[in-house]
Amino acid sequence: MKNSTQYSRRSFLSLAALTFAATQIFPAKAMADSKRNPVADHGTYTFGEIKQIEAGVLNVGYAETGPATGQPVILLHGWPYDIHSYAKSAELLANAGYRVIVPHLRGHGTTRFLSDKTFRNGQQAAVAMDIIALMDALKIKKAVIGGFDWGARTANIIAALWPERVKAMVSVNGYLINNLERNQQPLSPAAEWGWWYQYYFATDRGQKGYTANWYDFNKLIWKNISPKWAFDDAVYNRSAESFKNPDYAAIVIHNYRWRLSLEPGEKQYDEIEQKLFAGPTISVPTVTLDGDSDGVVPAGDGSAFARKSTGKHIHHVVRGAGHNLPQEAPKAFADAIIEADNLAK
Repeated sequence: MKNSTQYSRRSFLSLAALTFAATQIFPAKAMADSKRNPVADHGTYTFGEIKQIEAGVLNVGYAETGPATGQPVILLHGWPYDIHSYAKSAELLANAGYRVIVPHLRGHGTTRFLSDKTFRNGQQAAVAMDIIALMDALKIKKAVIGGFDWGARTANIIAALWPERVKAMVSVNGYLINNLERNQQPLSPAAEWGWWYQYYFATDRGQKGYTANWYDFNKLIWKNISPKWAFDDAVYNRSAESFKNPDYAAIVIHNYRWRLSLEPGEKQYDEIEQKLFAGPTISVPTVTLDGDSDGVVPAGDGSAFARKSTGKHIHHVVRGAGHNLPQEAPKAFADAIIEADNLAK
């Protein structure tokens, strides 16, 4: 999780980072905010009612705020986080007139599998298809989609393979679509050290350890990859409630084992995965963000994403923000959603 480690994570996940590729500029007020230290919210915001809807193989729990007639925005969290990464950003977007939907990903919060027989699969295609199914269930034809970590990867996949469903996208850390063959390539020792938790998860001991100790494990990850974020126990515990989902550890472990080709995915996703392994380009208008204090991915200039983008693209570095950028810098993230939406007009 240091220099070479951080750089390799981009390659390891795919091409990472983001870019520079648009002629339009960040709104003046948002740019001024991002140049100051925007890490003003420490996670004290929360959601009210959590709704439930059957979508695909899941009963999805999701927060919804803003006018029902507003432009739909779907915000996707990463690991080890939950919907509270977006509580303040969602409020800001709702106040700006957007209909904001923030779902618990499979294995998180109140999202549950409809059948005990369904394989607890964490591969990238399965997670992406969950969001397509959610959009169908909510009768949302097209949305602005934003995400970080697992959520950014999911947004990338939907934008690449189903661009007709994405008006615009915000992606923290850029292009994160996985290629399993590339993931098999060894990295430098320093970079491999940064992936310690993936190798831990690959062992039986790691599976047992994470299942038993996810609370302390996730808290440690939070501290390591967002070193400037002064969250307290109340903030962490709010999100930790989502990790009590009965399928949580199984989904997390499978996700990382699948990335290293240690466990198979499901054949029903093979065609989608083959398309993803080819590194599809993204044509939808996109704003990419990096936190300059991210303990996993170093801030870039956006050029890596630019190589995978055929549409309008703007990149920003958010000062003081770590890996959980939407919760650490909620206004900068909300401004990016609005900026991406404006790129599509």
